[in-house]
Amino acid sequence: MMATKTPDLTAMFKDMMGSMPMDTRAFETMFRNQTALTEKMSAVAIDAISKSTDLSARWTQETLSKVASMTGAKREPADYAKAMTDFVSASAETEALELMLAAGKDLGEDVTAATRKATVEVAAAAKKAAAR
Repeated sequence: MMATKTPDLTAMFKDMMGSMPMDTRAFETMFRNQTALTEKMSAVAIDAISKSTDLSARWTQETLSKVASMTGAKREPADYAKAMTDFVSASAETEALELMLAAGKDLGEDVTAATRKATVEVAAAAKKAAAR
């Protein structure tokens, strides 16, 4: 019985690719551009999310402080009215905060969509370059 020799597929693939002239600089440039864009978009999204989270945490702490102040025992009836007024003004701030958080969320979604679009365009350009 004679042993069969397994073909070296790596060498065959290397020879095949070597026989086809191809300029890989276009792929390399495209890849670098895509990764640079993705890095920038990610940095913008992460920064927006970080600021949104910080703002939300700060607002929560302020609101809890005002709730604690409002629910505490008061000596004068007017103090209850003042505590309620302070709390209601915090509610107005809540609406403004919710608008800002929604804007931050929209920004994050826009960045994600732009990154996806750029990825699709880069893939299409890569296919085009490979076809040449």
